[in-house]
Amino acid sequence: MKVLLVLLLFLHGLIHLIGFAKAFHFGNITQLKFEISKPIGLLWLLSALLFISSGFLLFLSNNVWLLTAIIALLLSQFLIFKSWKDAKYGALINFTILIAVILSYGSYRFENEYINDVKANLKSSKNFTPELLTEADLKPLPLPVQKYLRYCGVVNKPKIKSMKVVFEGEMRDKGKDYFSFRSEQYNFFEKPTRLFFMKAKMFGITVPGYHKYSDAKAAMNIKLFGIFPIVSQSGSVMNQTETVTLFNDMCLLAPATLIDKIIKWELIDNKSVKAIFINNKIKVTAKLYFNDKGQLANFISNDRTAVADGKKYPFSTPVLSYKNNNGFRLMSSGEAVWRYPDGKFTYGKFHLKKIHYNLD
Repeated sequence: MKVLLVLLLFLHGLIHLIGFAKAFHFGNITQLKFEISKPIGLLWLLSALLFISSGFLLFLSNNVWLLTAIIALLLSQFLIFKSWKDAKYGALINFTILIAVILSYGSYRFENEYINDVKANLKSSKNFTPELLTEADLKPLPLPVQKYLRYCGVVNKPKIKSMKVVFEGEMRDKGKDYFSFRSEQYNFFEKPTRLFFMKAKMFGITVPGYHKYSDAKAAMNIKLFGIFPIVSQSGSVMNQTETVTLFNDMCLLAPATLIDKIIKWELIDNKSVKAIFINNKIKVTAKLYFNDKGQLANFISNDRTAVADGKKYPFSTPVLSYKNNNGFRLMSSGEAVWRYPDGKFTYGKFHLKKIHYNLD
């Protein structure tokens, strides 16, 4: 869709050069029968340059293209009205581009909600200077958790106040095919916050979704073109569900945060533990399973509710592989799984692309 729109902007811009050529008598221009003055011809040139510039900016994913395209459309439509009999069909192209601009602006405004939330949280977290995490911090933890944190390489490194994570992968609803996605998220741990923005590809169209968890309140909104709601969820059930997701992030992506005293641990055996995580009176539990290397192999919780039918099922995130990432051994790929009454259903496949801690 983006490529088609870029091409349309370029071609529409080139067509406007005909008006410029007609005004300055460059060649035998038969498409426009009526004379065009040189000042108006310069406006045709300006309109052409604006359309071509907006196409170039769109190709570079620079949102300034929206403003450039709007100015180009206004100028173009003015010129078309002045040469209506010769150029009236250009109005149809302008209308098509206008619809694309409106839809693109909806997506831009929707994503900007996420960007503004990120900026506000980054600003409020600047005053926090993390101390080093030491062996003394590990002593209160069950031995399997201690082994996991040592394996990840968090000891004698700064404690974590925030992180940015980029995933690529696939998701699906039950009974449907996978669709690809790319996600970006920011987590802040001093005041537990998770801001997750996903762009999914469905039938060649990018569908954005924003999951926000702050002050123990969660909201999930998925909107076509950032305008038309597809999924909208909030309330107490979503609050608990996203608390599980937040704790899952801590376990898999920010293991250094597991020293937090708000987490209550119960040892099951030498390879598994039960964790109780409470945030602002919302209590969730999970079982963590480790392998011989000390890696966290799986996370299972019964406190997450499926959006599809509003019921609770065992939720798990088996880890498929680990790799070194910026000096830490972290999961590199994993799955998100529901255990429905009729069997296991893998609804998400995640591949870690980037992760950075303690953002400025």
